[in-house]
Amino acid sequence: MATVTRESIGNLHDKLVVKITKEDYLPSFESALKKYGKNANIPGFRKGSVPVGMVRKMYGQSVFVEEVLNSANRELQNYLSEHKPEIFAQPVAMENRELKFDMNQPSDFDFSFEIGLKPDFEITPLNKKGSVTRYKIQVSDKLVNDETENITRRAGKVENPESFEKDTDIVYATYEACDADGNVAEDAAKTEDVVTLEQMPKKLAEKLKGIKPEGTIVFKPAEECTAEELPEFMKSALRKADDAEAPNHYYKLTLTKIGRLIPREMNEEFYAEAFPGAEIKDEAAFRERVKQELEKETDRIAKERIQNELFELLVHETPLDLPVDFLKLWLKRGGEKEKTEEEVEKEYPSFDHQLRWTLISDKLIRDNDIQVSYDEVMDDIKAKVMAYFGLQSEEDAPWMASYMEKMAKEEKTMDETYRRLLFDKLFARLEEVMEVKQEEVSEEEFSKLAPSHHHHH
Repeated sequence: MATVTRESIGNLHDKLVVKITKEDYLPSFESALKKYGKNANIPGFRKGSVPVGMVRKMYGQSVFVEEVLNSANRELQNYLSEHKPEIFAQPVAMENRELKFDMNQPSDFDFSFEIGLKPDFEITPLNKKGSVTRYKIQVSDKLVNDETENITRRAGKVENPESFEKDTDIVYATYEACDADGNVAEDAAKTEDVVTLEQMPKKLAEKLKGIKPEGTIVFKPAEECTAEELPEFMKSALRKADDAEAPNHYYKLTLTKIGRLIPREMNEEFYAEAFPGAEIKDEAAFRERVKQELEKETDRIAKERIQNELFELLVHETPLDLPVDFLKLWLKRGGEKEKTEEEVEKEYPSFDHQLRWTLISDKLIRDNDIQVSYDEVMDDIKAKVMAYFGLQSEEDAPWMASYMEKMAKEEKTMDETYRRLLFDKLFARLEEVMEVKQEEVSEEEFSKLAPSHHHHH
């Protein structure tokens, strides 16, 4: 009769030994052979009439091995179901080269498996009241002005003047390798680049101001670019980032055309296009709406920061013991292809980091009974669709019901929405428990804050 024994072989690291006797697998082996005999298609024999001896000779050894392994796995799963040890992933079979499978000499077998045990732990950082800060980013008049200008420019049109007047004028140019006189070799590659005049190397930009479309300049990048300008120019314009000699070669720049972006005139037609359904009538109302949209974006950025701050604090400051040896073994042998020791050592730190968060967040979700309903998922998806199309009411979208029916079958979208809502609720709960500090800052002050993870290394 099969037995399973368990012993500790390391920190949260146990070995299970499954002992299989002949009586555990021989009946299923004989039964499997009979099934093969009934279904085998062998030339010269009717289906189901193949002699048992021939079936045994042709398939016996492979069926024997399969049934022994099935019996061992069945006993292992029965043990795990009955005793319910809190383990990571799945048991990993230990290598045992001494096992010999011979259907003509059936014997008892011992199979060994390693398991990694989940630790018991307390989330002590929950007691650190006021240890993290939720920032409220002020939306300044300058930010509103800049965004208003961006919107009018995005909605504007491009004209093609005959000369440059503004640093924001657009340079459409081609580049070809040539000699000092501008003669291009027949097989020379031609690259194209589109940038604003202010993004060009400054000396080259000054020369461009003196030519018109179809005009050319012969130059050496090393002579026209500063040390700071050269790497980006060689990469984006000439596609020669890896050629150390290229900056000292001659190139022919041909100005194909000049572009000038003419911003959109601010009027009711423009307001309606920028914010459909908002019924904006004047510039003051338009700027107020721009400010509201910026506040949504800055709130989102601040939310991402505090969530990352809470994540890092919990991961780095929760005392959590892990079965490192087992986890590295599982990383090495748990995939389709076995990894090298070097690959495991390289991957383990990020794996460890994410695993700690999984354990901590799972515990927090259980302890705080955080749940997300199907209706909440569907309502969130619907709200995003309404916002995307600028709809105020479902009456404006008679297609919404059929669309939502389709979305309900999109497993990826449903799962991603569920997880986002779940973790939003989790982080909101953490902010309550840890009594988060509130602080108002300017956009400049926020941008100078150290990345949140720096505090925890």
